[in-house]
Amino acid sequence: MTRKTTQNPQVRTEKPRSAGGALSGILGAVAMSAIAGVLVTAAVTPVVALSGTAANSAVDIFENLPDHLDPGRLAEPSTLWATDKDTGEEFQLTEFYDQDRETVGWDDISQFVKDAAVAEEDPRFYTHGGVDMLATARAVLQNAAGQNLSGASTITMQYVRNVLIQDALAIPDEEEQKAAYKDAMKQDVDRKLKEMKLAISIEKKYPKDEILLGYLNIALFGRTIYGIESAAQYYYSSSAKDLSLAQAASLVAIVNNPGHLQIDVPENIPANKERRDKILGSMLNHGKITQAQYDEAIATEVTPAIKERRQGCAVAEANYGVGNFCDYVQRYIKQDPSFGDTPEEREFNFSRGGYQIKTTIDLPMQAAATASMRENVPALLDGIDVGAATSSVEVGTGRVLAMVQNRPFSNDPAAVEQDPGLSAINYNTDYEYGGSSGFQVGSTFKAVTLAEWIRTGHSVQDIVNVNGRTVPLQSFPDSCSPDGVYGYGNWEFSNDNTQITGNRSVLTATAQSINGGFVSMQQKMDLCETYAMGAKLGIHRAAPQNTNEDLNNYGTTELTRVPSGVFAGTDEVAPITMASAFGAFAGNGTVCTPVPIDQIIGPDGKEVEFTKSTCSEATSPEVAAGVAYALQYAVTNGLADHARSAYGTPHLAKTGTTDEVKDNWTVGASTKVATATWVGNAGPVQLADGTWDRVSTQGFGNLMVADQSIWPAVMNVADARYGGDPFPEPSPTSTQAKTVAVPDVTGKSFDEASKTLTDLGFNVADGGEVDSAVGKGLVARSDPAAGTELNQGSGVTLFRSNGEASAVPDGLIGATGNAAKSTLNSAGFARVDFTCEANGKADGKKHKVVSVSPGSGEEANTNGTVTLTLACGKP
Repeated sequence: MTRKTTQNPQVRTEKPRSAGGALSGILGAVAMSAIAGVLVTAAVTPVVALSGTAANSAVDIFENLPDHLDPGRLAEPSTLWATDKDTGEEFQLTEFYDQDRETVGWDDISQFVKDAAVAEEDPRFYTHGGVDMLATARAVLQNAAGQNLSGASTITMQYVRNVLIQDALAIPDEEEQKAAYKDAMKQDVDRKLKEMKLAISIEKKYPKDEILLGYLNIALFGRTIYGIESAAQYYYSSSAKDLSLAQAASLVAIVNNPGHLQIDVPENIPANKERRDKILGSMLNHGKITQAQYDEAIATEVTPAIKERRQGCAVAEANYGVGNFCDYVQRYIKQDPSFGDTPEEREFNFSRGGYQIKTTIDLPMQAAATASMRENVPALLDGIDVGAATSSVEVGTGRVLAMVQNRPFSNDPAAVEQDPGLSAINYNTDYEYGGSSGFQVGSTFKAVTLAEWIRTGHSVQDIVNVNGRTVPLQSFPDSCSPDGVYGYGNWEFSNDNTQITGNRSVLTATAQSINGGFVSMQQKMDLCETYAMGAKLGIHRAAPQNTNEDLNNYGTTELTRVPSGVFAGTDEVAPITMASAFGAFAGNGTVCTPVPIDQIIGPDGKEVEFTKSTCSEATSPEVAAGVAYALQYAVTNGLADHARSAYGTPHLAKTGTTDEVKDNWTVGASTKVATATWVGNAGPVQLADGTWDRVSTQGFGNLMVADQSIWPAVMNVADARYGGDPFPEPSPTSTQAKTVAVPDVTGKSFDEASKTLTDLGFNVADGGEVDSAVGKGLVARSDPAAGTELNQGSGVTLFRSNGEASAVPDGLIGATGNAAKSTLNSAGFARVDFTCEANGKADGKKHKVVSVSPGSGEEANTNGTVTLTLACGKP
């Protein structure tokens, strides 16, 4: 952090006194003189009760002042840590503070520092009871002469004053803080009396060494540096216990007037040396150092060795590439009511709390993700506002293991404005946790539709129509809509994958990501329930959006319920949300909210409560196993083959691409870790015609397939570190084909027959008209024929009767040709031909029929010809 050169208001100043002020000082001195006699007894023998009628009015003034002071907990930096899960080694990511302070113990401070403070500030510190009577009497006379009362302050009184200042600075409300700070900084008799009485109470409660230690830990040493340890580290790159005599005196000198004596300002060094040398003289006079030590220290120049204590997420980004994760932790705490009632109060407490925050980040996974991200997606590209993000969470716990994006993170507006390659937006999270509105998830949402398909008793081996086509909106049941269907009218959709058509298994439709298959699936399910499944998996919009009020999600983060969403994922969702959802498929149906923190330890060494991950059953283990089976098949036999593990660890995965290839996704998991990778547009760019749009990732190198390199790079490290088990065996219900006998629908209307077959799960096709004796327009037959056992979802073609056929009569064989012809004519067949079974001439009068075509019992068009073969004999 760059330290500002503005002066801290907590400094000692000498102000000229007016004549009126001098008179007030004399009157105050009278009161002080009266009280001074009381303080003689109170300071030297605190347990003796105050008495004496002459002092009653002064005693009343003194007794009306507060007599209790709780030093409380000092503001200290909060630190973020990463822990190696294998070795237990901890790595400091960064820290945050309002006050640069590191509280240390008595033995961690050089004796030179202690002696310098006492010799200069309060030589009788170890003999008075909190108030130095001689110094007080001298201050009374100084006050009467128009000077201030600073000379009367003992170390205990200075400690009291610093505690009051710290109490003021610990008030989150800005106006209340200002008022309390102003009161603590007042230079008047009332304030001095209050300090005296509180000092006496402090002396009764705490040993001298503890009071001196508290003073050295609380004192301001300039800028935002508090306490001797932070001062030693900053000004001399040393610990407090290793300070030399000259350094110790130099630092103690700063406390007298930090703004004018802090030695990181070169102009202040002469004044600091002057004050330092005075302190060294006091130490010599009081026998704290020898003449030789004094001479050596006096001859030593004031030479600072400044070591800045950098803080904030910029440090985490520079050292470990976790700037956006660092920001996520901050925002997570700002959303946590455990740390205060408002975000401002939580942030205030966070920066002062001295918390040791053990985060969940896995640095090897983070490093692998960062390296692959930098290799595959640049921070900037001409013609596209390129963006990319990867989030990994632990299955079953929600612990965030990796969080990377293509643009290095910075929450410094000036730095972002200067370098467009930086970003203050965390692409991985929801808006409230990083400022992103999310990205359309494309076909990765098909996994949700698949989960609902299996939950409603279907199998991945069921056959569905995968063709792109036009379907009526009323074919989508929707219990959330008043009419029970999504809408009315026709809706046309197409497939990106046009090579696979016809009737295929759901497993194939999933592995090859065929839109038509999922439309067919949704037509057999409740659209409302499919989106409810998404909600149970924790999937929600990254930011609220005002949408059609008829969809019942106006101004919320609920998903937008539309038929196209079941295969195209039309909502903008955060990568970390998708990783968590897919973690449920790999984790027996349990979804866990993401959490970036493992543990928080307070400055007292005790655990601090915070909002942990909440895990719930999004779906049953049986449904999750069925989805895992299909998504693992997508890896081994489908479009997600790039998600194979280098270690043989079983993976499930689903790819996703939005319209015009603006967004590209790979989301998947092992049984231990789930990862979501998005690559696409972070926002629109201005086109040549002056309009703004999110352009396609096509034509920008390998951008449209970059997710296929980043995702496995992260997961291979995850597999090496966390392993992975085989996914649970799915139930037969979800993986075995169900067979159904084709019913006999002959003679039914086409619509009635179609409904009968559809209700049984068949996909019905219209085969057109055929010759049939069945009534015109009614179903003449089906293909496959009635009684045939088929897999549920298979196609059945219905043929309608043209009403122009009749059955060829029986009893024609053995009859003479003319007799058979007469029978056929009577049945409606007007055209009858004779032919011989051998050479010869057919004679219908005497030759008998040996065969009929079409055969007896068969249906034939009555306008067609029936051929009778006769036994003509030899010519």
